[in-house]
Amino acid sequence: MSAKFAAGDLANGLAAPRDRGAWERLSANPKPEGRAFIAGRLMAARDGRVFEDISPIDGKSICTVARCGPADVATAVSAARDSFERGAWRRMEPKERKRILRRFAEAIRADVDRLALLETRDVGKPIQNSVSVDVANCADCIEYYAEFADKLYDEVAPTGPDDLALVRREPLGVVAAIVPWNYPLIISCWKVGPALLTGNSVVLKPAEQSPLSGIRLGELACEAGVPPGVLNVVPGFGEEAGKALALHPEVDLITFTGSTEVGRLMLRYAAESNLKRVALECGGKTPQVVFADADLEAAAAGIAWGIYYNSGETCHAGSRLIVHESVREALLAAISRVTATITLGNPLEPTTQMGALIDANHMRRVLGYIDSGVRDGARIALGGRQALTDSGGFYVEATVLDGVRPEMKVAREEIFGPVLAVMSFRDEAEAVRLANDTPYGLAAAVWTHDMNIAHRVSAALRAGTVWVNAFDRSTMATPFGGFKLSGSGRDRSPHAIDKYCDLKTIWTAYA
Repeated sequence: MSAKFAAGDLANGLAAPRDRGAWERLSANPKPEGRAFIAGRLMAARDGRVFEDISPIDGKSICTVARCGPADVATAVSAARDSFERGAWRRMEPKERKRILRRFAEAIRADVDRLALLETRDVGKPIQNSVSVDVANCADCIEYYAEFADKLYDEVAPTGPDDLALVRREPLGVVAAIVPWNYPLIISCWKVGPALLTGNSVVLKPAEQSPLSGIRLGELACEAGVPPGVLNVVPGFGEEAGKALALHPEVDLITFTGSTEVGRLMLRYAAESNLKRVALECGGKTPQVVFADADLEAAAAGIAWGIYYNSGETCHAGSRLIVHESVREALLAAISRVTATITLGNPLEPTTQMGALIDANHMRRVLGYIDSGVRDGARIALGGRQALTDSGGFYVEATVLDGVRPEMKVAREEIFGPVLAVMSFRDEAEAVRLANDTPYGLAAAVWTHDMNIAHRVSAALRAGTVWVNAFDRSTMATPFGGFKLSGSGRDRSPHAIDKYCDLKTIWTAYA
């Protein structure tokens, strides 16, 4: 997400600004819905189990949520398979499917207050970002893919005069979409949008830390006219509901965003079951490479927002700064000045720009990485401590670790928090070597006025996206995904559509 959104701009006129008290009053009633959404109906878990959904804002329970297990997953997959076989959605005239998806997008926009509150209370991100970035992008994504519905053509292959070979794009069947807790609305719609566009039925499994907006999406889709059973939502724990979904023999594709560790499990579950297809978007350790001739003020803004936006809980967060030694001190000073303008506070306060981490365990993990960096010889140049301790929530200061060496854990492992690891280089070759010295390959950035350097270095970096003199600029028209341990397959753009369909050749002989 870009710095302009992080600054709190309201996009698309989705909602009028409110003060903290107004948001708190809106969140007080009614209680959020925590039941599964299967075959067009809200359902408790079959065995009645629930879990507490804890808000990272203050450590208090928001509501109880259905703890779905294998039996509930089987019910959801059966509903999805039945809806697919009946064909009410996949056989629908494309222009009608487009109308329904556009109504779905408008329903999301109309429900902005509720969805934004669910997202902020579940995840701890600033309310203004939930409104102007998460809900806005969720609706835009559904609308973007809706427009493809009556514009995708099949093919006629070149053959001899006595034959006709049609190459048709057909939906896969049942898609399991397993999404993480850092951007629940956005990433859900990156998967649900193209999956529904192409006529599939979907079982969405939100992360147990952030189940509420996904359940609401299921309701809104049905209200917009998506037939019952086409979009189902099963909240629950990864090792229970997620594993059961990935192992289910009636699931044709797992599209997963999350950690590399769990991505490996998805591949294993696919192999152990029905060799279902797997699309993965996993971790990242994005380098920001700054050359001596760069605009240091612009680079500082891109770097600070690139690591502190969403409290660093972004898979492509710019967590490694690789800076030419001649401008290192000046750049760190500029980053400190930008960081001083980023307000850490209660996410329901409209002026807050950096909110809470997802839960207590993750906060301890982030603080543990900071301690590890110090033990290994790095120096805390900024932050480094837990913040807002009286709130009951889970907050960590914007942190800079200077003097990091490439072999340190903080340089190699994904921290997923507001921690910037700083290394320096002497020449271009060393910069490229340091930037590529990671098992991940999701994104990278290059800061320089020399376009020869920009082209050479961006070509040399092994990453799915490389920004030059910018960071986190994107639209729905650009694909998102990575190399190496960052996964395979792409979300966003027309390229994402391909993974939700298969090609069928129909050969007719006229002789």
